[in-house]
Amino acid sequence: MLVGTVERVTFHNAETGFCVLRVQVRGRRELTTVVGRAAAITPGERIQATGQWINDRSHGLQFQASFLNSAPPASSEGIEKYLSSGLIRGIGPIHARKLIAAFGDAVFEVIETEPGRLRQVPGIGPQRARQIIEGWAEQRAVREIMIFLHEHRISTARSVRIYRLYGSDAIRLITENPYRLARDVRGIGFLSADRIAAAFGIARDSPLRIRAGLSHVLSGAMAEGHCGLPRAELIETAAKVLEVETGLVGQGLAEEVAEGTLVEDTIGGQPAVFLGWLFHSERNIAGRLSALCAGPLPWSGIDVARAIPWVEARAGISLAPSQAAALRQALRAKVLVITGGPGVGKTTLVNSIIRILTAKGVRILLAAPTGRAAKRMTEATGLEARTLHRLLEVDPRTGGFKRAEETPLDGDLLVVDEASMVDVPLMYALLKAVPPGMALLLVGDVDQLPSVGPGRVLGDIIDGGVVPVVRLTEVFRQAANSRIITNAHRINTGKLPLLPGRGETSDFHWLDADTPEQAVRAVVHLVARHLPRRQGYDPIRDIQVLCPMNVGSVGARSLNIELQRAINPPGAVRVERFGFTFSMGDKVMQIVNDYDKEVYNGDIGRVASVDPDRAELVIRFDERDVPYRFEELDQVVLAYATTIHKSQGSEYPVVVIPVMLQHLAMLHRNLLYTGVTRGKRLVILVGEKRACAVAVYGTMTKSRHTKLGEWVLWCMEADEHGFLPDSLIFKRRGQSSGVRSRTCG
Repeated sequence: MLVGTVERVTFHNAETGFCVLRVQVRGRRELTTVVGRAAAITPGERIQATGQWINDRSHGLQFQASFLNSAPPASSEGIEKYLSSGLIRGIGPIHARKLIAAFGDAVFEVIETEPGRLRQVPGIGPQRARQIIEGWAEQRAVREIMIFLHEHRISTARSVRIYRLYGSDAIRLITENPYRLARDVRGIGFLSADRIAAAFGIARDSPLRIRAGLSHVLSGAMAEGHCGLPRAELIETAAKVLEVETGLVGQGLAEEVAEGTLVEDTIGGQPAVFLGWLFHSERNIAGRLSALCAGPLPWSGIDVARAIPWVEARAGISLAPSQAAALRQALRAKVLVITGGPGVGKTTLVNSIIRILTAKGVRILLAAPTGRAAKRMTEATGLEARTLHRLLEVDPRTGGFKRAEETPLDGDLLVVDEASMVDVPLMYALLKAVPPGMALLLVGDVDQLPSVGPGRVLGDIIDGGVVPVVRLTEVFRQAANSRIITNAHRINTGKLPLLPGRGETSDFHWLDADTPEQAVRAVVHLVARHLPRRQGYDPIRDIQVLCPMNVGSVGARSLNIELQRAINPPGAVRVERFGFTFSMGDKVMQIVNDYDKEVYNGDIGRVASVDPDRAELVIRFDERDVPYRFEELDQVVLAYATTIHKSQGSEYPVVVIPVMLQHLAMLHRNLLYTGVTRGKRLVILVGEKRACAVAVYGTMTKSRHTKLGEWVLWCMEADEHGFLPDSLIFKRRGQSSGVRSRTCG
């Protein structure tokens, strides 16, 4: 056994607990290197480690710990190091020294038993004292849970989250059913819960384990965009993951279906299984669209023949025949989809609809899935557009929405832009808040990537063949002068992009890179040096690197580290958490919805400050400062580079896209098409031309297992014959729930 005091934490990965420590061991003059795993480790702490000495060829003699336990320090020097680490909110290096000067090695006892004495220390007022007391109480209460979970390789930050969720019952609840962790705690998956379950003696063929495994497989499929899986595929996959017989999986499936957690139905006539809530969401989207289509228009008295020349004169435009035909259809439809690629006049058409209806006193709501898309909508229309989350008024306490059937939206027409980004759960929440008398206009490019979340809502609504669709295809003259737009359409139709000749001015360029190393160097040079110096682009504000995938040497995660090093090297005041180092000025992205902070998946901001004393980092999102505690930083990642999936709904002045064969699994036509259409002024592809050809000549992204298209058609046909269940749709005021028309116009 080795016993000593941690002098320095050379490395600590909060995700895995892996750490490299420099430890002062009694009787040894030189510091000892200790390598092991610890849920949390801080300079000044005392450690007890069991393991063996090894002589590493690169790093020399070190102690490799198979078990490592830590405790708060006892000496004044150790306590000062411990408090200076930022582990306890309200205490940083300055206040740590003041506390030691005031109370010596009794400081922990003072905080614990006489917290009122903290006010005697200069600079510690009521608010900071309260922070220190709360921070200490939290650390004390969570330490036991952290040690318990550390033994099962769960990180510090998630241990804190588990404590907040389960409170003092955490260990009891986890012991009873460790699989609840995978269900309840973001960041803890089935495999981690399964490892804990094995330690508790839960058998591999336990019904508890098999049923949890089925939900795990379906949740994994949902993360890939599916709403369900073919039954045979689910059973086979679950049996492989769980390493049990398929018969046992079938029994577990029957039990889950009996309880309603899972639902058995069909997709394309083949048996399929769905997560219950997701199955009912798709089904009810179809029912609500059916009911909306059947209602009367919320406006009347529009002479379309006169409205078109009127809006052309007012807006100073001349609508193409295809746009004029689309406008006539839009003014007569209760529910309508407008789709098309870049440069085909979607914005002009939508603005014309809005002008005409506004002149008739129609109350219009505008919304988009992301903040950036909503901002662009506001700029294009001159009217306020909100994100769907803000439109529906998120309730931070429940994560649900305040706007629903009982408290519907107030207006006559709802226009949703970038509708291809809307997944099944969000579309269901939206339609629950749309009252029967409101019209709905969905605008988006169905050829882009489908939503990050489950489903392909816009594509399924179009494929259902019931809701009227306007598909704009004509690229207008001004847009055709942009090689970004012409190449986007070429890619979308399976043709390689056209490249400019030598010396030709263009907004679309290709840069060869035959190896991943060359690609990384080229991307970093473009973003950090060439484009800022030669063309004046700000590397953080104006340029966005978009990657086909996160992993790999030319993936978003690796490129973020390289770009950060070149553009904004970490300063003296910084924080290292979850594999990233953050310091002031860094470009970051929120990767989960946080309803308390009103920050949502995909929002981009910049680090405004890092405060070790408060263990807090502040990120500025569109002039709004949002604080994050250090343990909350698994919600954000560096965003100098991001995936094309995460860029949906956004536009950037300059887009740089690495296209390499190492991205082969993700090289699909609509992925490259989506990436190219994110650029406004300049798009540069960097990589191997063979990889570009694979994407262009290949297929669209693999199909998703969804049922919405079938449900849309079924609802219309069923209601035509008078047997649409009331549970599927909402009733219109003063009318039965039956729908009497099969079309929406």
